[in-house]
Amino acid sequence: MDFKEELEKRVAYAEKVIYSYLPKEEGYQKKVIEAMNYSVKAGGKRLRPILMWETYQLFGGTVRETIEPFMAAIEMIHTYSLVHDDLPAMDNDEYRRGKKTTHVVYGEAMGILAGDGLLNFAFETACRSFSHNTDGDTTVEALQVLTRKPGIYGMLGGQVIDVESVNQEITMEKLEIIHKLKTSALIEASMMIGAILAGASEEEIKEIEFAARQIGLAFQIQDDILDVTSTMEVLGKPIHSDEKNNKTTYVTLIGLSKAKEQVADYTKQAMDIIKKSGRKNEFLERLIIELISRKK
Repeated sequence: MDFKEELEKRVAYAEKVIYSYLPKEEGYQKKVIEAMNYSVKAGGKRLRPILMWETYQLFGGTVRETIEPFMAAIEMIHTYSLVHDDLPAMDNDEYRRGKKTTHVVYGEAMGILAGDGLLNFAFETACRSFSHNTDGDTTVEALQVLTRKPGIYGMLGGQVIDVESVNQEITMEKLEIIHKLKTSALIEASMMIGAILAGASEEEIKEIEFAARQIGLAFQIQDDILDVTSTMEVLGKPIHSDEKNNKTTYVTLIGLSKAKEQVADYTKQAMDIIKKSGRKNEFLERLIIELISRKK
């Protein structure tokens, strides 16, 4: 398998799905819709919808129309979180994915509203799965995950702790909690929804949730590493932003070398769970491995 070629195909498929669900830029509210679509179309790895799709296939899912609304929805939610992260009151970043951030292009007020719009429209989009899923119960269960993981007990909760921890010394335990909520929660949602809609058992869903949590931790630590080792040209956003914002990271707590070891350890834990399931998805396994060596 040529992984790079296969990944490009998955990204193209995910983008086709996401774009097909974006709202039309019309009406008196056209400006906020333009800002929403600009944010989504700025690019990105499309990691979460791809992980959702690959997990759906891992557990035998085949009906694209059932999973695709959720693929689009998870990317909308992820994008909303980035739009709000970039705001002056948060990280105050001018670039995201190599392009001017939403609030820089459309103004701060429209940046806030574009994030709000994406979050609301994500749930509207996910509900379209009901029209194609013959098992409505699994769609309800998937929606419960989609509403819980980005919220106060998931991603948003992690962002709150993160904001409150700026300019403070924090422990490894607290830092891990931040990452589990802020980063892992959406990856957990992606893979759990894929498993749920494919008809996985309750035990299998719990296993996938834990594997996704470890993937999220590995992904975030790698992000911390790249913030100090990469360049803006490669990364597509400002480097040393954690230092600029006085944020504690795995790198500042345990050093670069041990942070890299932690990435490898979390990735191995996730891989072991997936292999233990007895199911096979070669691309998914390779994708997880590639996360520990990505350069951007």
